Amino acid sequence: MDECKHTRDIKTVTPSALGCEECLKSGSMWVHLRLCRTCGHVGCCNDSPNRHATKHFHATKHPIIEGYDPPEGWAWCFVDEVFIDIDGDVTPQNGPIPKFF
Repeated sequence: MDECKHTRDIKTVTPSALGCEECLKSGSMWVHLRLCRTCGHVGCCNDSPNRHATKHFHATKHPIIEGYDPPEGWAWCFVDEVFIDIDGDVTPQNGPIPKFF
């Protein structure tokens, strides 16, 4: 894996929702979920129609998201464009996540 300058910014967070926060509000569907490791925002991945995790990054500049549906043991840094191994630091889900695809 390439080097990431933002690993020090990874925080222990509480997920904001049991699914993509914006998709749940609008009734949209998602493919996979991503968890912001700065604030806990749960957004949908770039394979989803609305790409809310990436939109959250552009709005907030929070650099790191975790593969969250299910917890996958990796994170992605939007700034450095690298994967990060977080296998020992995954965020547990707060309950069952509904599936759409």
